[in-house]
Amino acid sequence: MPTETDEGTVADLDDVAVLAPDDVADGTDPLGVGAGTAPPGAYALVFTVDPAATITVGALGDAAFPAGAYAYVGSAFGSNGLGRVGRHRRVADGAHDVRHWHVDYLGSHPNASLTAVVAAPRADVECRVATELRRRLAAATDDAVAPLTGFGASDCECPAHLVGGADPNTVRAVVVESMRAVTSAEADD
Repeated sequence: MPTETDEGTVADLDDVAVLAPDDVADGTDPLGVGAGTAPPGAYALVFTVDPAATITVGALGDAAFPAGAYAYVGSAFGSNGLGRVGRHRRVADGAHDVRHWHVDYLGSHPNASLTAVVAAPRADVECRVATELRRRLAAATDDAVAPLTGFGASDCECPAHLVGGADPNTVRAVVVESMRAVTSAEADD
C-alpha cells in the first residue's frame, strides 16, 4: 500500500522517500528506519550548518563548512539495512558519540543539524547519486561546494560523497531530484 510523505507517495515503499528525522526518532517513518525494520538501500542525509564552522573530519583533517546546507550520500546493505540512518540520526542528536564514518564528524558538530533523510529502498546507487547530485547542484546554483575531497568516498573512486550550497531548500530539492533520476534510470535498465 502506498505511503504518504512530505514529498508525495512512496509507491510500495520502493520509490524515493523523504523522511523527517523526528519521524525516524519516534519510529513512525514509512520505511521503518526508526522501528528497525527498514530494507537496505541508498540514502542522502541533508544537514544545515549555521553558523559556518571548521570541522575536523577524522584522518581527512580540518575543513571549512560555510553556513548553508550539505548532502551526504551513503548506502546501507548490511544486516540492519537503512537502519544505519537511525544511527546517523542518533549521532546528530548527540545520543550516540561514536564517530565511525566521515559523516559522523559533520553530524555531531554543534553547528550542524540533520534536517531530512532521502532514501531509495533496495537501490544500490550510492556513487551514481553522488555523481548526479554534484552535477545537478553545480547547474542549479553558483555556490555549490565540496568542502573536503574524499569525504564519504574512501571505498570508491568518487571525489567525495558530500556536496553543499547556501540555500537549504535548493539542496534538498536537488537531492530528491538526483535520487529520483538515478533510481528511475536504474529501473529502466
